[in-house]
Amino acid sequence: MDILLMFLKVFAVGGAICTVAQLLINYTKLTSGKILVIFLLSGAVLQAFGLYQYIVDFGGSGATVPISGFGYLLSKGAMEGAKESLFKAITGGITAAGGGIASAIVFGYIFAVLFKSKSKKN
Repeated sequence: MDILLMFLKVFAVGGAICTVAQLLINYTKLTSGKILVIFLLSGAVLQAFGLYQYIVDFGGSGATVPISGFGYLLSKGAMEGAKESLFKAITGGITAAGGGIASAIVFGYIFAVLFKSKSKKN
């Protein structure tokens, strides 16, 4: 029963984040790139104030998988690095997110090799 509750929490948090994004797409004239930057920065700013950690503790991967979770991870790494030195503050975010960045590059390359891209016809 505990695992079902955990799945519901993850779905609720991830769904809420996606719902906000869909509302921005439907009711504003923001481009998808601007919405992406807004979500990335919102995760970083919320973590800077210590608020995003509560969302992660409650929603787990529902909060860490969206792009706002990437902003959270970058700022968390930078804040942990800042405890050691200025250089670690600058590189801490990339160090914390290195695994995700590397896997995105590797899998992006693999799929680019395997599949032929086609342009959209408007």
